[in-house]
Amino acid sequence: MKNTLLFLFFLWFFTGCNHQKVTHQETVTSYYQARDTGDFEQLKTLVHDSITIISGDYVMPYNPTSFYEVFKWDSIFKPSYTLVDVEEQNDQVIASVAMSSLRNEFLKNELMTCQYEISFTAGNISRIKELDCKDVDWGVWAKERDSLVNWTKVHHPELDGFINDMTMNGALQYLKAIAFYKNRKDTL
Repeated sequence: MKNTLLFLFFLWFFTGCNHQKVTHQETVTSYYQARDTGDFEQLKTLVHDSITIISGDYVMPYNPTSFYEVFKWDSIFKPSYTLVDVEEQNDQVIASVAMSSLRNEFLKNELMTCQYEISFTAGNISRIKELDCKDVDWGVWAKERDSLVNWTKVHHPELDGFINDMTMNGALQYLKAIAFYKNRKDTL
């Protein structure tokens, strides 16, 4: 019995010593791989119990339930995420990410490459702040978005409000509005 306990102690000690801590860069890499493959189960293991996403003046705090809702919204647009560059700076990670989706394609910004500052709490991602999207034409983005929203209000009022609905249903309505808009006959 004594030998068994001693053996188990050494086994625990040596396997514990071989366990290496995951780096922040590895966490970010896994996060964007999970986003790209649509693997929310993996994603939620990488995110803290609350996460804040900052884009310009918009500060969006999420709990696990609301983060899942926005994940489902995003997945409807069939996004593709590619981590272009990642470097650690003072306990944060600066990541450059190329992203494309059906929504971006419609808004005439097919491939967006943005830089993010990613912060951590207890080893998990707790904040993602957009720093720059150097190849995005926000003027064209806004023009296309506004044309879609205004046309939809007039021709398909049942879909009005899709632009602010960050649920899966809102994303489905967004895609319907895009399809109707692309097939419109009033301007052809």
